[in-house]
Amino acid sequence: MCDRERGCSEVPVPKVTTWQLSAGSAVIGLALAAGLIAASGPWDSGQRKAERDWAAARVRTGGADHGRPAHAAGPAPAPSAPGVLAALGGGAAPTGKGLGQALGHLMDAPALGRTTGGVVIDAATGRTLYGSDADRPMTPASTVKLATMAAGLSALGPGHRIATTVTASADGKRLTLRGGGDPTLDRARLRALADATVKVLRDRGVGSVRISYDTSLYSGPLLHPIGPNDNLAPVSALMTDEGRLPGGSGEESDPKGSADQGEEGDHGPAPRTGDPAGDTARAFASMLADRSVHTKGAPAPGRSPKGAKPVARTYSAPLAALVERALTNSDNDIAEAVARQTALAAHEPASFAGAGRAVQARLKKLGLPLGGAHFADGSGLNRQDKVSPTLLATLLTRAGDPAHPELRAILTGLPVAGFTGTLDGRYTDPSGAGGLIHAKTGTLTGVNTLAGTVVDARGRLLAFAFMASDTASPDGAQSALDRLGNAVAACGCAG
Repeated sequence: MCDRERGCSEVPVPKVTTWQLSAGSAVIGLALAAGLIAASGPWDSGQRKAERDWAAARVRTGGADHGRPAHAAGPAPAPSAPGVLAALGGGAAPTGKGLGQALGHLMDAPALGRTTGGVVIDAATGRTLYGSDADRPMTPASTVKLATMAAGLSALGPGHRIATTVTASADGKRLTLRGGGDPTLDRARLRALADATVKVLRDRGVGSVRISYDTSLYSGPLLHPIGPNDNLAPVSALMTDEGRLPGGSGEESDPKGSADQGEEGDHGPAPRTGDPAGDTARAFASMLADRSVHTKGAPAPGRSPKGAKPVARTYSAPLAALVERALTNSDNDIAEAVARQTALAAHEPASFAGAGRAVQARLKKLGLPLGGAHFADGSGLNRQDKVSPTLLATLLTRAGDPAHPELRAILTGLPVAGFTGTLDGRYTDPSGAGGLIHAKTGTLTGVNTLAGTVVDARGRLLAFAFMASDTASPDGAQSALDRLGNAVAACGCAG
């Protein structure tokens, strides 16, 4: 622990709040309750405001305060979590006959290509209502992030924070900037880290230092198999702003051009540095110089010398907030970081291979169906990832299980159809299911997937996953997937 008696200043982290809105009347109200609409952290930039205003005009009952007490070490499980399924459990139990009729011909749409799979599960009972090659392992694209986040939350807990630390030698003249794997470290927190470091150095009478930077927490290749790419920075334990170069912004996209559409800002494809750790260390050195602590030579890779002690530390937002951000915006850098944090918790190497083993092992502990599953990365950019529709839909039902409140951020982070994240431009037809479907998208060239939750016309919360390979047009495939989602929302499922 950093403490002032040892000369360490801990950098405060801005308070992150998560809110949830539950509605209790009609289908729209029930859908909002099922969706657990949430906003968290400064990354939101108002993207949920329209949804909040729209929902508030219709809500008359329900609601839960998901604020985090100031004294808490991490975010508490959502207070209303045990009631999510119970609130939607009224009415006759659904059957699959109606869904089979509604979905059968839609699954055969040419736009979905030659290889498809789909499943719909009643979230309250776990009963499969519809399945078409539901156990077929397929390339999930970004829907694999659901598995990555479930593993991370299960292994680490929603309150886990990732540290970035500055250590100093006994004489204070050698500093080491040690990365803990936080891709969301930004310049504001880096400046706060510099301020805290300078305060300690001034107390010791130190005016010049040598700086090294330590990325040894991660192992294996820095580059994803796709190579240098605007969708993902080199996966380093130390980086600032996900390695984005100034002026770059956009939405997540496939290396060959297909995209999960999202808002412009601090996520999505952007030019990336080839040396995120070195850039961060050099920026840190410049900040120290601005505060009259000068460096001898350029920062260089290296570990803390023997006897070095922490002098300053900053933390990421809680893991639950990172999960929400990663799912809403389909953030590849956060996904790879969460996979490696999971590997560290499992005492596996923090590499692509070690993270894949750790994710699979943690999902097995959760009792999820893993037949044919393979995790080659945490983000879904690797086409060697394989999961089944059944795994994705079962994972979503597990996230709503009162016995697993630690997984709740998976539901609160899902993009909302027509409103947020990678679904903000889909389901915009007034007659469709905009606002009712909460789902993670997945897009690679020739691969389109959608997995999420919806409340059907009888008020039953359903989890679904639809996957397609060999698609010719991303727009055509996405429209076909959206029609499947609309059909699930509209179906009464009572036979």
